[in-house]
Amino acid sequence: MNARPLIDSLSFARNGEEISGEVLIASLTRLHDSLTRKVGLIDFQVRGRQEKNQCFFEVSINGTLYLCCQRCLGELNFPLSIHVQLPLLAANVLAELSDNIEFEDAIEASQQLDVLALIEDEILLALPFAPKHDEESCQPALSSLKQSVSPFAALAILKQ
Repeated sequence: MNARPLIDSLSFARNGEEISGEVLIASLTRLHDSLTRKVGLIDFQVRGRQEKNQCFFEVSINGTLYLCCQRCLGELNFPLSIHVQLPLLAANVLAELSDNIEFEDAIEASQQLDVLALIEDEILLALPFAPKHDEESCQPALSSLKQSVSPFAALAILKQ
């Protein structure tokens, strides 16, 4: 997808429209600091719907990101499978309901909502604070640290 799709979010939701596609991970620049490699594609789908007087987006995002394991510092394949329902609210309503848990994930309705920015926001929210492999995957890195010579062993030789 070359052009960044902009939509009128309320009209999109009221009409039950849908947009889907793929985006290059390299084009999601706010993610770059979290990644070890900026390769691959992210599949996304955004569906609008209206129930009674409330508009929603149903967002699905799938793909694989390459993160750095905070335990062994090796590369970690992080599968993305995000499925969220986001209420659309006007800016003044959103400000009034900022403490309401029910609308915690609401987004501001906009006449020119950048779909890829929305996708990137949801990916950033889904990233773990400290990504880690399971312990079995990190064992080789931990065992190599345990087998290395202690820097104090050289000092003990000098002491003799």
